Amino acid sequence: MNHFKSYGQRILSHDFPDFEKFALEIFRFQAQNNIVYRQYLNLRKIRIADIRQMDQIPFLPIGFFKNHDVISSEIRNFQGFYSSSGTTGSITSRHYFWDEAFYLKHSQQLFEKEYGPVDNYHILALLPSYLERPGSSLVRMTDHLIRQSNSPHSGYYLYNHQELIIKLEELRNDSRKVLLLGVTFALLDLAESGLKIPKNKNFFLMETGGMKGRRRELIREELHDILKPVFHVEEVHSEYGMTELMSQAYSKGNGKYNLPSTMHVLLRDINDPLSLIFRSQGGINIIDLANFHSCAFIETQDLGKIAPDGSLEVLGRFDNSEIRGCNLMVN
Repeated sequence: MNHFKSYGQRILSHDFPDFEKFALEIFRFQAQNNIVYRQYLNLRKIRIADIRQMDQIPFLPIGFFKNHDVISSEIRNFQGFYSSSGTTGSITSRHYFWDEAFYLKHSQQLFEKEYGPVDNYHILALLPSYLERPGSSLVRMTDHLIRQSNSPHSGYYLYNHQELIIKLEELRNDSRKVLLLGVTFALLDLAESGLKIPKNKNFFLMETGGMKGRRRELIREELHDILKPVFHVEEVHSEYGMTELMSQAYSKGNGKYNLPSTMHVLLRDINDPLSLIFRSQGGINIIDLANFHSCAFIETQDLGKIAPDGSLEVLGRFDNSEIRGCNLMVN
């Protein structure tokens, strides 16, 4: 637990000037203390001493979170776990957390790094699928941001669209910014409800999650072309996160995500998952330093490409992967 406290303090104080050095330090710690990751390395005949560069670190397939406790300490040292949404009858992932307060502080820091102080906002959350099940890390983060906004107007909406429209009308001339954070299918339902959404120059829209099996998947451009005129916005913002990660990335438009200081993406060959590529597009491997308590090196089922400016564009998911609880549009 001393390692957890030390790593947590370094993350929150941004005390890691060399990302690669910190990543290698966490790798060595997890290779020794995370039973699942250690067994995976052994099966691949990986020697810890041979890993000297960040691009040599093996990534754990994300599916391990469905059937194993991916933790870097004894389970009694963890407060609880977050679980993925999945689909009916599917096995959900579990991501144990050592200190929920760390996750909430870290998430707030990442939000405020992109958008400024959270108390400058009224936060309206349209997250029906997440609220209808326990254990969502997104709901816990949103709960925290709503509380920290210190706004009597901030809150949740399930399927009560008319009430949400009334609230948007009430806030249209307010001095604070209004953030509507919604799961994709719920935003589409609202857009197609026929209700007139009031214009507000301080309003912006952020989508998170996917269709959850409720609707046909749309490519990003098609989705945003539907949402922008209805909500009177020039861009649709997005949040990219998942149960198996502790950090989030945000997009302010065009589907390009700015990676936070705790995240780094490496692309792998779609035909050879053990080989990295440094061009074009491929499978997304994520290093999340905030995952120091579980596994910081995740081989996701997502496809993407990295722009010259370092931003990440998520293109979709592998055809044989399950519908996930993160923001993925099939391109």
